[in-house]
Amino acid sequence: MMSLQPMNICMAAADLLWSRVFRNYPALKVALSEGGTGWIPYFLDRLDRVYDRHHAWTGQDFDGLKPSQVFKKHFITCFITDPVGIQHRHDIGVENICWELDFPHSDSEWPRAPEEFLETCEHYDVPDDEINAISHENALRLYHFDPFRIRPKASCTVGALRSEASGHDVAIRSYETGRHHTKSGTTIDQLRPTA
Repeated sequence: MMSLQPMNICMAAADLLWSRVFRNYPALKVALSEGGTGWIPYFLDRLDRVYDRHHAWTGQDFDGLKPSQVFKKHFITCFITDPVGIQHRHDIGVENICWELDFPHSDSEWPRAPEEFLETCEHYDVPDDEINAISHENALRLYHFDPFRIRPKASCTVGALRSEASGHDVAIRSYETGRHHTKSGTTIDQLRPTA
């Protein structure tokens, strides 16, 4: 398992796909963490178009599969907030999508992340079985993890976990200090040119 950050994630996926990596390691799964999903339907279409037009002279061969099929076999796509990806989930493959809460990362919608995810799913009429797959079942399968052996499923819902956390300070605040100051104490405003 390997995880990639969003910078150049599309190029990294393409490089891996066209390389011999998946021939040499047929069980390898790659999680495109924090990469979003909305771009993937275009990417898959483009992969297949390039392959169809050029495989005869490049010698590229995926053992009878199209590149999009190889992608869906080996890649798990992850998102924090991605309405376009939810809308086009069937083009990506519901079984290949994982939602990321990603707390305490600044991209997270925390503390409203579960509600925001559900609102997006409701907007696109995502059925419960697909919500379950995207929100947790795909990740559990991918990482071979069963938290429900340790903790009952009913105690893992958003409501149950929030009730356990009642009384904890969950206020959003920045603890950042010093980033906008030099060591001499000069502020960024003092460095701004004056007219």
